[in-house]
This record gives sequence, C-alpha cells and structure tokens, in this order.
Amino acid sequence: MGKIALLFPGQGAQVVGMGRVFAERHAEIRKFYAKANDILGWDVAQLCFEGPADKLDSTAGSQPAIFLTSIAALETLRIESPDVVLSAEAAAGLSLGEYTALVFAGVLSFADGLKLVQKRGVAMQEASDATPSGMVSILGLEQSQVEELCDKSRGGETLQIANLLCPGNIVISGNNAACERAAEIAIKMGAMKAVPLAVAGAFHTPLMRPADQKLAEVLAEITLHRPEIPVVSNVDAQSHDDPEIIRQILVKQILQPVLWETSVRNLIAQGFDTFYEVGPGRVLRGLVRRIDRKTVCYGVDVL
Repeated sequence: MGKIALLFPGQGAQVVGMGRVFAERHAEIRKFYAKANDILGWDVAQLCFEGPADKLDSTAGSQPAIFLTSIAALETLRIESPDVVLSAEAAAGLSLGEYTALVFAGVLSFADGLKLVQKRGVAMQEASDATPSGMVSILGLEQSQVEELCDKSRGGETLQIANLLCPGNIVISGNNAACERAAEIAIKMGAMKAVPLAVAGAFHTPLMRPADQKLAEVLAEITLHRPEIPVVSNVDAQSHDDPEIIRQILVKQILQPVLWETSVRNLIAQGFDTFYEVGPGRVLRGLVRRIDRKTVCYGVDVL
C-alpha cells in the first residue's frame, strides 16, 4: 500500500440514485442519512436516491446532497476497507469537497459540516439568482492563453479563471454574455472545446458576493478544531493547522480560484502515490491521471 490521500468531489458530481447502494448495504450508513434529514429538516436522502434531477442539480440541493453522499462513501470505505482509511495521511476536496475533507480530518463535525454546506449552497444560489452568470470549461489551452482569452472576452464585465484543474483543462467564470464571447473566441484561439457548465452562476469570482459574508457569519458560530491530518486548501494549495486560518480560507474560497492541479502536484511531491476519490462521480480520477499518469487513483462507486 502506497502513501494514501483521500480526495472528495465538488458540485457537478451529483447524480440521481447516488448513495443508495451504501444505505442498502449497511445499517450504520442508514443512520447517517436519518441524522442528516433531522439536521436539515428535509429529506436529503430522498433527494439523493430519487431526485428529481432539477432539484438535485440546484446549488442549494446539490451541495448538501454531494456532501452527504461523500460522507456515506467515506463511512462505507471505513467499514469495508478500514486499512485504507486508517492509512490515509492527507486529504483534499474540490471546492465543496474541501468541507468533506475537513470533516474527515476532524476539523468539523458531521453535523456542522452539513449545516455549513447547506447555508453555503443557499447563499451561492441567491448570489447566482441576483446576476445571470455561469462557467465555461476551456480545453486545450495553457493558463497564459486562458488569461488572454478572459482579457479579450471580458468587455467590462466579470470574467476570470475559476478552476485550474489539470493541464489543458481550465474553467472560467463570469457574466453570461462574457462567457458566451469567451466560448466563441476560445475556439478561434485554438481550444479543442469550450463547454458551458450546468451550474447556477459564476462560482469562485466576485459575483458570488455577498455569499462569502453570509458564510463568514455562519462560520463564526461554529467550532473548528486543529486537523488530525493535513487538508490541502483550494485557495493556496497548502495545508494549515490553525483553525482560524482555515475559517478565513473557507470564506476566501467562495471568491477565489480553485488551485486543484497545484494541490495534487504538491501532494505527489510529498510522496503521495495513491489516491481515493471518495464520493459521486469520476472527475477527480480523470484529473489525477492528467496531472500525473504514474499516480494511482481509485474510486468508491456510489451507484
């Protein structure tokens, strides 16, 4: 067994039916779903298992649903492959997934993590509703080219890099009109594809204000603990021990780009050679392969 880190997915990984297999296999997992329903005051388990898809895809629905499914996947892994979980020496999560990573590392309780992502999802949905905006995945261009693309396409509106995922896969985020211009110009600049993402708004940009301040208010009421293992932050691709720094970083994460490629490269440089994607989807496995083909990334299937 190599040096293990757990990776937790973010928004966009949701799919109707996710996690049902965990609940069917283990009574302990059914207790997590029941507890989540009690904490939120609505049936998040039913949303995960049965949909409807449009409600699951909404920011307010998907964030607690993905968080809960990832926790269910983690606890299933703990039951079925305890050595993997016990051997994990670091964690990271893509945007929303950072909250799951912090729960795994003991920074947040399950209940507080679930409450936080629920509030985060509602605040981000409200910010999205206030300004028509979105995100576009640009495939096949270097970071400098994508920065140039944003400059050419911005037109006085908001448009910037939101996610640096892996070589040749960079997501930009901004006002709808600017995103549409960028999608057209990207192809002319040599991009293989420019794919609009099915998200509510321009995540990881200033257009998410005041969601950051709403999150800060909720975070101020929650106790954070020192992490038991390092959790790599999206904001700076570093791990932090101080709970107050972690609190500040979670607020900054709403508005700042996700440095995913650098985060994974930093873990690899520290000797991590085995990753597990714990939660819905297969996106993180694909990104790890694109970042370093020698590095192994397994999954925990949720369907």
